[in-house]
Amino acid sequence: MNKMNYDKYLNKKVKDIPPSGIRKFFDIVAERKDAISLGVGEPDFDTQWVCRDAAIKSIQKGYTQYTSNAGLLKLRELIAKYYSERYSVDYDPKTDIIVTVGASEGIDLSLRAIVCPGDDILVPAPSYVSYSPCVTLAGGNAVSVECYQKDDFRVTVESLEKAITPNTKALLLPYPNNPTGAILEEKELIKIAKFVIEHDLLVISDEIYSELTYTQKGHISIASIEGMKERCIVLNGFSKAFAMTGWRLGYLLAPSEICKTIYKIHQYAIMCAPTPSQYAGVAGLESGFKDNFAEIAKMRDQYDMRRRFLVKSLNDMGLECFEPKGAFYVFPCVKSLNMTGDEFANLLFQEENLAVVPGSAFGDSGKYYIRISYAYSIKKIEEALIRIKAFVERHRV
Repeated sequence: MNKMNYDKYLNKKVKDIPPSGIRKFFDIVAERKDAISLGVGEPDFDTQWVCRDAAIKSIQKGYTQYTSNAGLLKLRELIAKYYSERYSVDYDPKTDIIVTVGASEGIDLSLRAIVCPGDDILVPAPSYVSYSPCVTLAGGNAVSVECYQKDDFRVTVESLEKAITPNTKALLLPYPNNPTGAILEEKELIKIAKFVIEHDLLVISDEIYSELTYTQKGHISIASIEGMKERCIVLNGFSKAFAMTGWRLGYLLAPSEICKTIYKIHQYAIMCAPTPSQYAGVAGLESGFKDNFAEIAKMRDQYDMRRRFLVKSLNDMGLECFEPKGAFYVFPCVKSLNMTGDEFANLLFQEENLAVVPGSAFGDSGKYYIRISYAYSIKKIEEALIRIKAFVERHRV
């Protein structure tokens, strides 16, 4: 029997994309018994009971059919209210909002809707592992905009000016940032908005960590900056703020003309987000408006405590770590040990049975960094820090 040559059948573009640096590492971790992991970006809190009850009741009542392709109108109305009251941007729930299968589908839909062959998309780095591959899959070119610790890992107009090309169509703006925890404040957003308008670009703003912002003013959406709403596709969802990762419930907000095109792709590829998840989302938002999102505030306070504890502990042991102001990650530099992030992560796992993510998984500028998630109990974080400290002392140059 002749062996099949599958190369001639497979899409070369897809075949050439490297696998996720996070998944690749944690497939190895999963095989090791008793390993401690601080790698996965998933809340350690349970989904609120009000959401779980709503999903259970929807199933009991037989609400298991497809919803509207764009999602339950009630859910879209609540999302519109949420963005209006929390982030000062108004959207029409009937024409400007699509409920998606997680924010991840929103990334894919947005890029496929706007990217033509040869288009360049500016992608700050380090950033979430899916952005650049999704640009490639949409037929575009992902152009890295390197961000550095000296700038608190914030994208700057100067770095954008260096990266822009005649073929640039859009800027992907991932703040609060995974993996660095960096945020953009209003003064920086105003500068970026001016750059975007001057160069006639669109912005895909991934705001999935918006509620996990540890500043007094909180998250500011670039869509709220003058002249930007009509240029923005905003992505968000329930995974992080409502601890609903497995529910796969996200949404996007955009001008109606852009939404019409995105809607076609969503309609043909997905149909709609899971129906019980949508009812859970309705319950979560309704409950949040009643108590001013007190459950989210409690969760954020816990993350904030862990964040400050981790940053101080890492700096005290000699791993330079800037203070993240958003998300639930710290991004310490390991260069003082004369190691790359890959070397540090692999050795740490071998010697201390502790898993963190090499910074290189998020772009070349993460070469000498590691990502540590603090979406874990303080007990697990304390044990992990004991192991990291022992490892650092053993390998200190």
